[in-house]
Amino acid sequence: MGEPIEPGSSVADTLAAYYDEHGTRSFFIGAKTDRDFIHLSPERFGKYPFAGAFGWTTSVVEARKVGWREAHLRQVVEIMHLLGSPLAQSGLSDDFERKNWRLVPNEDGFGSTRVFNVRDYSEGLCGLYWRNVFGAPFVDLFGPRLDAIPAAQRQSLDGGLVLVQPYALPTQAMTPEGDAAEGQLIATLGRDAFFDLSTLTKPTRVPDVSWMLHKH
Repeated sequence: MGEPIEPGSSVADTLAAYYDEHGTRSFFIGAKTDRDFIHLSPERFGKYPFAGAFGWTTSVVEARKVGWREAHLRQVVEIMHLLGSPLAQSGLSDDFERKNWRLVPNEDGFGSTRVFNVRDYSEGLCGLYWRNVFGAPFVDLFGPRLDAIPAAQRQSLDGGLVLVQPYALPTQAMTPEGDAAEGQLIATLGRDAFFDLSTLTKPTRVPDVSWMLHKH
């Protein structure tokens, strides 16, 4: 937006109206603390509805509080139902960066290009994070393998969603113990459903999201 928001107006409503009028692809809302951000980037003009994203960023210190963690899970489930999303993952931003992206040297020998490992969940998963909430396409994909996950790391949620949580706190990510816990669960669910960072191999077993194409 090139103009300031009118005093007293709702920032969220103003951004949403601008988004609808001008057809922008995404928008961010940031709190005054410059710590909390919401990012909305739906794929509403293309033919791949599963390529959209809704993101929420905050300080990881909040996750130390039991009440916050409980509220976080409830909110994730509510948003998934609201958006009809079959996948939600929560974790450290650095963990998402190292699993979702990599730098590839340019052919001319100068610099490098940042490229994604998996475009979106229709191509499989980049990995597991602190919290992974799976909807019907992934529940069907993993099948009885989900039941093989220890009860302490798995929880059935409303609407047929299933939470898979390798460790208790997001700060345990990117540690030897956290990586080991993720690796064990990936082995249980099937390594072929995940991107292999060591060999840069894409998943060969992916969820069926064809119904989303017909729905949209």
